[in-house]
Amino acid sequence: MADTKREIERKYESDHSGLPDLTGVAGVAAVIDKGVAQLDATYYDTEDERLAASSITLRRRTGGSDAGWHLKFPVSPGVRDEIQAPLSDSLPATLAGLVRSRIRNAELVPMVRLRSDRDVRDLVDSEGRLLAEASVDAVQAERLSGDGGTAQWTEIEVELADGVDPAFLDKVEKRLKKAGVRPSKSASKVARALAETAPKKLAPRSFEDPVSAGDHVLAYVRAQRDAIVELDPAVRQDAEDSVHSMRVATRRMRSTFKSFGKVLDREVTDPIGDELKWLAGELGVDRDREVLNERLSAALDEIPHTLVSGPIAERVSHWAGDRPGGASGRLIGVLDSHRYLTLLDTLDALLADPPLRKAAGKKPGKVLPKAVKKDFGKVSALVEEALELDPGSDRDVAIHEARKKTKRTRYAAEAATPALGKPAKELVKTMKSLQNLLGEHQDSVMARGTLRELSAVAHAAGESAFTYGLLYGREEQRAAAVEAELPGFWDGVKDATDGL
Repeated sequence: MADTKREIERKYESDHSGLPDLTGVAGVAAVIDKGVAQLDATYYDTEDERLAASSITLRRRTGGSDAGWHLKFPVSPGVRDEIQAPLSDSLPATLAGLVRSRIRNAELVPMVRLRSDRDVRDLVDSEGRLLAEASVDAVQAERLSGDGGTAQWTEIEVELADGVDPAFLDKVEKRLKKAGVRPSKSASKVARALAETAPKKLAPRSFEDPVSAGDHVLAYVRAQRDAIVELDPAVRQDAEDSVHSMRVATRRMRSTFKSFGKVLDREVTDPIGDELKWLAGELGVDRDREVLNERLSAALDEIPHTLVSGPIAERVSHWAGDRPGGASGRLIGVLDSHRYLTLLDTLDALLADPPLRKAAGKKPGKVLPKAVKKDFGKVSALVEEALELDPGSDRDVAIHEARKKTKRTRYAAEAATPALGKPAKELVKTMKSLQNLLGEHQDSVMARGTLRELSAVAHAAGESAFTYGLLYGREEQRAAAVEAELPGFWDGVKDATDGL
Protein backbone atom coordinates (compact mmCIF):
# COMPACT_ATOMS: atom_id res chain seq x y z
CA MET A 1 0.00 0.00 0.00
CA ALA A 2 1.44 3.40 -1.00
CA ASP A 3 0.84 6.68 0.82
CA THR A 4 1.04 10.13 -0.76
CA LYS A 5 2.04 13.41 0.86
CA ARG A 6 2.73 16.91 -0.40
CA GLU A 7 6.37 17.88 0.26
CA ILE A 8 7.25 21.58 0.39
CA GLU A 9 10.93 22.26 0.94
CA ARG A 10 13.82 24.49 -0.03
CA LYS A 11 17.48 23.64 -0.40
CA TYR A 12 20.46 25.88 0.27
CA GLU A 13 24.23 25.88 0.12
CA SER A 14 26.78 27.76 2.16
CA ASP A 15 30.51 28.32 2.32
CA HIS A 16 30.33 27.64 6.06
CA SER A 17 29.38 24.43 7.85
CA GLY A 18 26.48 24.19 10.23
CA LEU A 19 23.04 25.74 10.45
CA PRO A 20 22.70 29.49 11.18
CA ASP A 21 20.77 30.49 14.29
CA LEU A 22 17.06 30.43 13.39
CA THR A 23 15.62 31.49 16.75
CA GLY A 24 15.17 35.00 15.35
CA VAL A 25 12.74 33.85 12.67
CA ALA A 26 9.26 35.30 13.24
CA GLY A 27 7.02 32.67 14.84
CA VAL A 28 9.85 30.39 15.97
CA ALA A 29 9.89 30.00 19.75
CA ALA A 30 12.51 27.25 19.90
CA VAL A 31 14.94 25.28 17.77
CA ILE A 32 15.11 21.70 19.03
CA ASP A 33 18.12 19.49 18.31
CA LYS A 34 16.86 16.09 17.05
CA GLY A 35 20.29 14.53 16.59
CA VAL A 36 22.05 13.07 13.57
CA ALA A 37 20.54 10.38 11.34
CA GLN A 38 22.45 8.21 8.87
CA LEU A 39 20.58 7.83 5.58
CA ASP A 40 21.46 5.46 2.77
CA ALA A 41 19.50 5.81 -0.46
CA THR A 42 19.80 4.16 -3.85
CA TYR A 43 18.18 6.05 -6.72
CA TYR A 44 16.80 4.20 -9.73
CA ASP A 45 16.36 5.32 -13.32
CA THR A 46 16.71 4.04 -16.87
CA GLU A 47 20.15 4.01 -18.45
CA ASP A 48 19.21 7.11 -20.47
CA GLU A 49 17.85 8.84 -17.32
CA ARG A 50 14.22 9.24 -18.39
CA LEU A 51 12.99 9.90 -14.86
CA ALA A 52 15.65 12.53 -14.25
CA ALA A 53 14.66 14.23 -17.51
CA SER A 54 11.16 14.66 -16.04
CA SER A 55 12.49 15.72 -12.61
CA ILE A 56 11.09 12.53 -11.09
CA THR A 57 13.03 10.71 -8.38
CA LEU A 58 12.66 7.08 -7.33
CA ARG A 59 14.69 5.78 -4.40
CA ARG A 60 14.97 3.00 -1.86
CA ARG A 61 16.17 4.44 1.43
CA THR A 62 17.15 2.99 4.78
CA GLY A 63 17.75 4.94 7.97
CA GLY A 64 15.76 7.83 9.40
CA SER A 65 12.08 7.84 10.28
CA ASP A 66 10.68 7.08 6.82
CA ALA A 67 12.70 4.16 5.47
CA GLY A 68 11.14 2.64 2.36
CA TRP A 69 10.52 3.35 -1.30
CA HIS A 70 9.92 6.99 -2.24
CA LEU A 71 8.66 8.25 -5.60
CA LYS A 72 8.54 12.03 -6.08
CA PHE A 73 6.72 13.97 -8.81
CA PRO A 74 7.36 17.70 -9.32
CA VAL A 75 4.38 20.00 -8.75
CA SER A 76 6.04 23.43 -8.81
CA PRO A 77 9.43 24.81 -7.73
CA GLY A 78 10.11 23.49 -4.24
CA VAL A 79 6.90 21.43 -4.19
CA ARG A 80 6.67 17.71 -4.89
CA ASP A 81 4.18 14.93 -4.33
CA GLU A 82 5.89 12.03 -2.58
CA ILE A 83 4.40 8.55 -2.80
CA GLN A 84 5.79 6.19 -0.20
CA ALA A 85 5.74 2.41 0.01
CA PRO A 86 7.13 0.08 2.69
CA LEU A 87 10.72 -1.12 2.49
CA SER A 88 11.15 -4.21 0.32
CA ASP A 89 13.87 -5.79 -1.79
CA SER A 90 12.13 -5.08 -5.11
CA LEU A 91 10.21 -2.10 -6.45
CA PRO A 92 6.53 -2.27 -5.41
CA ALA A 93 4.16 -2.81 -8.33
CA THR A 94 2.18 0.32 -7.45
CA LEU A 95 5.21 2.57 -7.89
CA ALA A 96 6.32 0.70 -11.00
CA GLY A 97 2.97 1.48 -12.61
CA LEU A 98 3.26 5.19 -11.81
CA VAL A 99 6.48 5.55 -13.83
CA ARG A 100 5.52 3.27 -16.71
CA SER A 101 4.52 6.09 -19.07
CA ARG A 102 8.05 7.46 -18.73
CA ILE A 103 10.13 4.30 -18.85
CA ARG A 104 7.90 2.17 -21.15
CA ASN A 105 9.70 -1.15 -21.53
CA ALA A 106 13.11 0.09 -20.36
CA GLU A 107 14.67 -1.42 -17.26
CA LEU A 108 15.06 0.52 -14.04
CA VAL A 109 18.59 0.18 -12.72
CA PRO A 110 20.46 1.57 -9.70
CA MET A 111 22.01 4.84 -10.86
CA VAL A 112 23.28 6.67 -7.79
CA ARG A 113 23.85 5.88 -4.13
CA LEU A 114 23.66 8.76 -1.66
CA ARG A 115 24.85 8.38 1.92
CA SER A 116 24.03 11.33 4.15
CA ASP A 117 24.67 12.35 7.73
CA ARG A 118 21.61 14.46 8.51
CA ASP A 119 21.82 16.86 11.46
CA VAL A 120 18.19 17.74 12.18
CA ARG A 121 16.56 20.69 13.97
CA ASP A 122 12.82 21.15 14.59
CA LEU A 123 11.49 24.70 14.40
CA VAL A 124 8.52 25.00 16.77
CA ASP A 125 6.17 27.79 17.84
CA SER A 126 5.26 28.89 21.38
CA GLU A 127 2.80 25.99 21.71
CA GLY A 128 5.36 23.42 20.66
CA ARG A 129 3.77 22.95 17.22
CA LEU A 130 6.22 21.89 14.52
CA LEU A 131 6.61 24.59 11.84
CA ALA A 132 9.43 23.12 9.79
CA GLU A 133 12.35 20.73 9.91
CA ALA A 134 15.75 22.23 9.16
CA SER A 135 18.71 19.97 8.52
CA VAL A 136 22.33 20.05 7.45
CA ASP A 137 23.12 17.13 5.16
CA ALA A 138 26.69 15.98 4.57
CA VAL A 139 26.29 14.00 1.35
CA GLN A 140 28.51 11.43 -0.33
CA ALA A 141 27.41 10.46 -3.83
CA GLU A 142 28.53 7.45 -5.84
CA ARG A 143 27.45 6.73 -9.39
CA LEU A 144 26.56 3.05 -9.76
CA SER A 145 26.67 2.97 -13.56
CA GLY A 146 29.18 3.97 -16.18
CA ASP A 147 32.53 5.15 -14.86
CA GLY A 148 31.37 5.21 -11.25
CA GLY A 149 32.23 8.83 -10.43
CA THR A 150 31.91 10.26 -6.91
CA ALA A 151 31.07 13.63 -5.36
CA GLN A 152 30.46 15.11 -1.94
CA TRP A 153 28.91 18.30 -0.62
CA THR A 154 27.01 19.80 2.29
CA GLU A 155 23.58 21.38 1.93
CA ILE A 156 20.89 22.86 4.12
CA GLU A 157 17.31 21.69 3.70
CA VAL A 158 14.19 23.25 5.21
CA GLU A 159 10.96 21.24 4.90
CA LEU A 160 7.62 22.74 5.83
CA ALA A 161 5.50 20.84 8.37
CA ASP A 162 2.01 19.68 7.38
CA GLY A 163 -0.63 22.38 7.62
CA VAL A 164 1.78 25.32 7.96
CA ASP A 165 1.47 28.37 5.70
CA PRO A 166 4.17 28.11 2.96
CA ALA A 167 4.92 31.81 3.57
CA PHE A 168 6.77 30.66 6.69
CA LEU A 169 9.57 29.40 4.44
CA ASP A 170 10.04 32.95 3.14
CA LYS A 171 10.75 34.09 6.70
CA VAL A 172 13.29 31.31 7.18
CA GLU A 173 14.92 32.11 3.85
CA LYS A 174 15.26 35.77 4.77
CA ARG A 175 17.17 34.80 7.91
CA LEU A 176 19.36 32.32 6.04
CA LYS A 177 20.29 34.88 3.38
CA LYS A 178 21.35 37.32 6.08
CA ALA A 179 23.71 34.61 7.33
CA GLY A 180 25.24 34.23 3.87
CA VAL A 181 23.34 31.13 2.84
CA ARG A 182 22.16 30.99 -0.79
CA PRO A 183 19.55 28.86 -2.60
CA SER A 184 20.88 25.65 -4.09
CA LYS A 185 21.38 25.52 -7.85
CA SER A 186 20.08 21.94 -7.90
CA ALA A 187 16.43 21.02 -7.45
CA SER A 188 17.29 17.76 -5.69
CA LYS A 189 20.19 15.76 -4.32
CA VAL A 190 19.96 13.15 -7.04
CA ALA A 191 19.96 15.84 -9.77
CA ARG A 192 23.18 17.23 -8.32
CA ALA A 193 24.66 13.77 -7.92
CA LEU A 194 23.90 12.82 -11.53
CA ALA A 195 25.40 16.07 -12.77
CA GLU A 196 28.57 15.92 -10.70
CA THR A 197 29.32 12.22 -11.22
CA ALA A 198 28.43 11.98 -14.91
CA PRO A 199 31.03 11.65 -17.64
CA LYS A 200 31.31 14.75 -19.80
CA LYS A 201 28.91 14.75 -22.74
CA LEU A 202 27.22 17.10 -25.14
CA ALA A 203 24.37 19.16 -23.77
CA PRO A 204 20.91 17.89 -24.80
CA ARG A 205 19.21 19.60 -27.71
CA SER A 206 16.90 22.38 -26.65
CA PHE A 207 13.79 23.35 -28.56
CA GLU A 208 14.01 26.82 -30.04
CA ASP A 209 11.14 29.28 -30.18
CA PRO A 210 8.71 28.40 -32.98
CA VAL A 211 9.45 30.20 -36.26
CA SER A 212 7.77 28.32 -39.10
CA ALA A 213 4.25 26.92 -39.39
CA GLY A 214 5.67 23.46 -38.74
CA ASP A 215 7.39 24.66 -35.57
CA HIS A 216 4.08 25.91 -34.15
CA VAL A 217 2.14 22.77 -35.01
CA LEU A 218 4.85 20.51 -33.58
CA ALA A 219 5.03 22.60 -30.39
CA TYR A 220 1.31 22.00 -29.86
CA VAL A 221 1.61 18.28 -30.62
CA ARG A 222 4.55 18.03 -28.24
CA ALA A 223 2.55 19.71 -25.47
CA GLN A 224 -0.22 17.12 -25.86
CA ARG A 225 2.27 14.23 -25.85
CA ASP A 226 3.76 15.62 -22.66
CA ALA A 227 0.30 15.99 -21.11
CA ILE A 228 -0.57 12.34 -21.81
CA VAL A 229 2.67 11.10 -20.28
CA GLU A 230 2.46 13.38 -17.26
CA LEU A 231 -1.20 12.57 -16.55
CA ASP A 232 -0.63 8.81 -16.63
CA PRO A 233 0.29 8.53 -12.92
CA ALA A 234 -2.63 10.77 -11.93
CA VAL A 235 -5.06 8.58 -13.89
CA ARG A 236 -3.71 5.48 -12.14
CA GLN A 237 -4.28 7.18 -8.79
CA ASP A 238 -7.76 8.33 -9.80
CA ALA A 239 -6.85 11.99 -9.27
CA GLU A 240 -9.69 14.42 -9.88
CA ASP A 241 -10.23 15.35 -13.53
CA SER A 242 -7.17 13.35 -14.64
CA VAL A 243 -9.04 10.96 -16.96
CA HIS A 244 -10.89 13.83 -18.60
CA SER A 245 -7.68 15.85 -19.02
CA MET A 246 -5.82 12.93 -20.63
CA ARG A 247 -8.75 12.29 -22.94
CA VAL A 248 -8.76 15.94 -24.00
CA ALA A 249 -5.03 15.76 -24.75
CA THR A 250 -5.58 12.76 -27.05
CA ARG A 251 -8.38 14.61 -28.82
CA ARG A 252 -6.34 17.78 -29.19
CA MET A 253 -3.50 15.87 -30.83
CA ARG A 254 -5.73 13.85 -33.13
CA SER A 255 -7.60 17.00 -34.12
CA THR A 256 -4.32 18.80 -34.85
CA PHE A 257 -3.25 16.04 -37.22
CA LYS A 258 -6.51 16.53 -39.15
CA SER A 259 -6.53 20.33 -39.12
CA PHE A 260 -2.94 20.73 -40.26
CA GLY A 261 -2.70 18.06 -42.94
CA LYS A 262 -0.83 20.58 -45.11
CA VAL A 263 1.88 20.70 -42.45
CA LEU A 264 2.15 17.07 -41.27
CA ASP A 265 1.73 14.21 -43.73
CA ARG A 266 -1.57 12.47 -42.95
CA GLU A 267 -0.36 9.21 -44.42
CA VAL A 268 1.84 9.07 -41.33
CA THR A 269 -0.44 10.78 -38.80
CA ASP A 270 -3.76 9.11 -39.66
CA PRO A 271 -2.74 5.69 -38.27
CA ILE A 272 -1.51 7.44 -35.13
CA GLY A 273 -4.81 9.29 -34.97
CA ASP A 274 -6.62 5.93 -35.03
CA GLU A 275 -4.63 4.83 -31.99
CA LEU A 276 -5.37 8.11 -30.23
CA LYS A 277 -9.07 7.55 -30.95
CA TRP A 278 -8.78 4.11 -29.38
CA LEU A 279 -7.15 5.55 -26.27
CA ALA A 280 -9.75 8.32 -25.98
CA GLY A 281 -12.47 5.68 -26.26
CA GLU A 282 -10.94 3.60 -23.48
CA LEU A 283 -10.62 6.67 -21.26
CA GLY A 284 -14.23 7.58 -22.00
CA VAL A 285 -15.82 4.28 -20.97
CA ASP A 286 -16.00 5.28 -17.33
CA ARG A 287 -15.92 9.06 -17.86
CA ASP A 288 -19.06 9.33 -20.02
CA ARG A 289 -21.11 7.38 -17.51
CA GLU A 290 -19.67 9.44 -14.68
CA VAL A 291 -20.75 12.69 -16.36
CA LEU A 292 -24.25 11.39 -17.09
CA ASN A 293 -24.54 10.04 -13.57
CA GLU A 294 -23.73 13.49 -12.18
CA ARG A 295 -26.28 15.10 -14.49
CA LEU A 296 -29.09 12.67 -13.69
CA SER A 297 -28.35 12.72 -9.96
CA ALA A 298 -28.42 16.52 -9.90
CA ALA A 299 -31.69 16.56 -11.86
CA LEU A 300 -33.19 14.04 -9.45
CA ASP A 301 -32.20 16.21 -6.48
CA GLU A 302 -34.19 19.10 -7.99
CA ILE A 303 -37.43 17.11 -8.04
CA PRO A 304 -39.72 17.37 -4.98
CA HIS A 305 -39.59 14.19 -2.91
CA THR A 306 -43.30 13.62 -3.48
CA LEU A 307 -42.66 13.22 -7.21
CA VAL A 308 -39.97 10.56 -6.82
CA SER A 309 -41.52 7.15 -7.35
CA GLY A 310 -39.38 4.03 -7.00
CA PRO A 311 -35.66 3.41 -6.37
CA ILE A 312 -34.51 5.92 -9.01
CA ALA A 313 -31.23 6.94 -7.34
CA GLU A 314 -30.23 3.31 -6.82
CA ARG A 315 -30.90 2.42 -10.45
CA VAL A 316 -28.93 5.43 -11.71
CA SER A 317 -26.03 4.55 -9.41
CA HIS A 318 -26.07 0.90 -10.51
CA TRP A 319 -26.18 1.93 -14.17
CA ALA A 320 -23.19 4.24 -13.66
CA GLY A 321 -21.21 1.38 -12.09
CA ASP A 322 -20.18 3.33 -9.00
CA ARG A 323 -16.98 1.97 -7.49
CA PRO A 324 -15.25 2.76 -4.21
CA GLY A 325 -12.30 4.92 -5.33
CA GLY A 326 -9.18 4.04 -7.33
CA ALA A 327 -8.82 3.71 -11.06
CA SER A 328 -10.64 0.74 -12.54
CA GLY A 329 -8.65 -2.40 -13.17
CA ARG A 330 -9.74 -2.22 -16.79
CA LEU A 331 -8.25 1.25 -17.23
CA ILE A 332 -4.98 0.37 -15.52
CA GLY A 333 -4.81 -2.62 -17.83
CA VAL A 334 -5.07 -0.24 -20.78
CA LEU A 335 -2.22 1.91 -19.45
CA ASP A 336 -0.08 -1.19 -18.92
CA SER A 337 -0.87 -2.60 -22.36
CA HIS A 338 1.62 -3.07 -25.17
CA ARG A 339 -0.68 -1.07 -27.46
CA TYR A 340 -0.62 2.00 -25.24
CA LEU A 341 3.13 1.91 -24.62
CA THR A 342 3.73 1.45 -28.34
CA LEU A 343 1.58 4.53 -28.99
CA LEU A 344 3.77 6.57 -26.65
CA ASP A 345 6.90 5.34 -28.42
CA THR A 346 5.32 6.21 -31.77
CA LEU A 347 4.59 9.75 -30.61
CA ASP A 348 8.19 10.15 -29.48
CA ALA A 349 9.39 8.94 -32.86
CA LEU A 350 7.08 11.32 -34.71
CA LEU A 351 8.37 14.31 -32.77
CA ALA A 352 11.97 13.23 -33.24
CA ASP A 353 11.53 12.86 -37.01
CA PRO A 354 8.31 14.68 -38.01
CA PRO A 355 6.69 13.96 -41.42
CA LEU A 356 6.78 17.59 -42.54
CA ARG A 357 5.18 18.71 -45.79
CA LYS A 358 6.14 21.71 -47.92
CA ALA A 359 3.85 24.14 -46.06
CA ALA A 360 5.62 23.35 -42.78
CA GLY A 361 8.54 25.55 -43.75
CA LYS A 362 6.39 28.56 -44.62
CA LYS A 363 5.55 31.50 -42.38
CA PRO A 364 2.84 30.67 -39.82
CA GLY A 365 0.87 33.83 -40.66
CA LYS A 366 0.10 32.37 -44.09
CA VAL A 367 -0.43 28.68 -43.32
CA LEU A 368 -2.18 28.55 -39.95
CA PRO A 369 -5.10 30.94 -40.63
CA LYS A 370 -6.10 28.94 -43.72
CA ALA A 371 -6.36 25.75 -41.67
CA VAL A 372 -8.34 27.42 -38.90
CA LYS A 373 -10.75 29.07 -41.35
CA LYS A 374 -11.27 25.77 -43.16
CA ASP A 375 -12.29 24.10 -39.89
CA PHE A 376 -14.58 27.00 -39.00
CA GLY A 377 -16.23 26.73 -42.41
CA LYS A 378 -17.27 23.17 -41.53
CA VAL A 379 -18.75 24.40 -38.25
CA SER A 380 -20.66 27.07 -40.11
CA ALA A 381 -22.14 24.63 -42.61
CA LEU A 382 -23.30 22.24 -39.88
CA VAL A 383 -24.82 24.95 -37.70
CA GLU A 384 -26.68 26.45 -40.68
CA GLU A 385 -27.94 22.96 -41.57
CA ALA A 386 -29.14 22.37 -38.00
CA LEU A 387 -30.99 25.68 -37.92
CA GLU A 388 -32.94 24.73 -41.05
CA LEU A 389 -33.99 21.31 -39.75
CA ASP A 390 -37.10 20.65 -37.69
CA PRO A 391 -36.59 19.49 -34.09
CA GLY A 392 -35.88 15.79 -33.99
CA SER A 393 -33.18 13.20 -34.48
CA ASP A 394 -31.76 14.75 -37.68
CA ARG A 395 -31.29 18.10 -35.96
CA ASP A 396 -29.77 16.34 -32.94
CA VAL A 397 -27.19 14.68 -35.20
CA ALA A 398 -26.37 17.94 -36.99
CA ILE A 399 -25.88 19.77 -33.69
CA HIS A 400 -23.65 16.96 -32.39
CA GLU A 401 -21.51 17.05 -35.55
CA ALA A 402 -21.28 20.84 -35.26
CA ARG A 403 -20.06 20.44 -31.70
CA LYS A 404 -17.28 18.07 -32.77
CA LYS A 405 -16.14 20.43 -35.51
CA THR A 406 -16.32 23.33 -33.03
CA LYS A 407 -13.85 21.54 -30.76
CA ARG A 408 -11.60 20.90 -33.74
CA THR A 409 -11.66 24.61 -34.66
CA ARG A 410 -10.96 25.55 -31.05
CA TYR A 411 -7.92 23.27 -30.88
CA ALA A 412 -6.62 24.55 -34.23
CA ALA A 413 -6.94 28.11 -32.95
CA GLU A 414 -5.12 27.11 -29.75
CA ALA A 415 -2.21 25.78 -31.81
CA ALA A 416 -2.17 28.99 -33.84
CA THR A 417 -2.45 31.42 -30.92
CA PRO A 418 1.32 31.83 -30.26
CA ALA A 419 1.73 32.87 -33.91
CA LEU A 420 -1.50 34.78 -34.58
CA GLY A 421 -2.04 36.41 -31.21
CA LYS A 422 -5.26 38.07 -30.09
CA PRO A 423 -7.54 37.12 -33.05
CA ALA A 424 -6.80 33.42 -32.52
CA LYS A 425 -7.13 33.77 -28.75
CA GLU A 426 -10.54 35.39 -29.15
CA LEU A 427 -11.61 32.62 -31.52
CA VAL A 428 -10.63 30.04 -28.89
CA LYS A 429 -12.94 31.74 -26.39
CA THR A 430 -15.77 31.97 -28.90
CA MET A 431 -15.47 28.33 -29.90
CA LYS A 432 -15.37 27.25 -26.26
CA SER A 433 -18.64 29.11 -25.61
CA LEU A 434 -20.25 27.54 -28.68
CA GLN A 435 -18.91 24.12 -27.67
CA ASN A 436 -20.46 24.48 -24.21
CA LEU A 437 -23.82 25.47 -25.67
CA LEU A 438 -23.89 22.60 -28.16
CA GLY A 439 -22.53 20.26 -25.49
CA GLU A 440 -25.49 21.01 -23.24
CA HIS A 441 -27.75 19.89 -26.08
CA GLN A 442 -25.80 16.67 -26.65
CA ASP A 443 -25.78 15.89 -22.94
CA SER A 444 -29.56 16.19 -22.99
CA VAL A 445 -29.78 13.81 -25.93
CA MET A 446 -27.61 11.26 -24.12
CA ALA A 447 -29.51 11.69 -20.85
CA ARG A 448 -32.83 11.06 -22.57
CA GLY A 449 -31.50 7.88 -24.12
CA THR A 450 -30.33 6.67 -20.73
CA LEU A 451 -33.65 7.56 -19.11
CA ARG A 452 -35.49 5.49 -21.73
CA GLU A 453 -33.25 2.51 -20.90
CA LEU A 454 -33.72 2.90 -17.15
CA SER A 455 -37.46 3.36 -17.56
CA ALA A 456 -37.72 0.10 -19.50
CA VAL A 457 -35.76 -1.77 -16.82
CA ALA A 458 -37.91 -0.28 -14.06
CA HIS A 459 -41.12 -1.15 -15.90
CA ALA A 460 -39.98 -4.74 -16.40
CA ALA A 461 -39.32 -4.94 -12.65
CA GLY A 462 -42.84 -3.76 -11.88
CA GLU A 463 -41.73 -0.30 -10.73
CA SER A 464 -43.33 3.02 -11.61
CA ALA A 465 -41.80 4.83 -14.60
CA PHE A 466 -43.42 8.16 -13.68
CA THR A 467 -40.26 9.87 -12.41
CA TYR A 468 -38.23 8.78 -15.43
CA GLY A 469 -40.84 10.41 -17.65
CA LEU A 470 -40.70 13.58 -15.58
CA LEU A 471 -36.91 13.73 -15.90
CA TYR A 472 -37.19 13.03 -19.62
CA GLY A 473 -39.54 15.94 -20.06
CA ARG A 474 -37.20 18.28 -18.25
CA GLU A 475 -34.34 17.18 -20.48
CA GLU A 476 -36.49 17.91 -23.53
CA GLN A 477 -37.03 21.42 -22.18
CA ARG A 478 -33.29 21.94 -21.68
CA ALA A 479 -32.58 20.86 -25.26
CA ALA A 480 -35.35 23.11 -26.59
CA ALA A 481 -33.84 26.05 -24.69
CA VAL A 482 -30.50 25.47 -26.43
CA GLU A 483 -32.17 25.24 -29.82
CA ALA A 484 -34.00 28.51 -29.14
CA GLU A 485 -30.77 30.24 -28.09
CA LEU A 486 -28.63 28.94 -30.96
CA PRO A 487 -29.83 31.26 -33.81
CA GLY A 488 -29.05 34.45 -31.86
CA PHE A 489 -25.77 33.07 -30.58
CA TRP A 490 -24.70 32.04 -34.05
CA ASP A 491 -25.51 35.46 -35.52
CA GLY A 492 -22.98 36.89 -33.08
CA VAL A 493 -20.14 34.48 -33.93
CA LYS A 494 -20.51 33.45 -37.58
CA ASP A 495 -17.92 36.04 -38.62
CA ALA A 496 -15.50 35.04 -35.86
CA THR A 497 -12.58 34.30 -38.21
CA ASP A 498 -12.62 37.63 -40.03
CA GLY A 499 -9.73 38.95 -37.92
CA LEU A 500 -7.36 36.09 -38.69
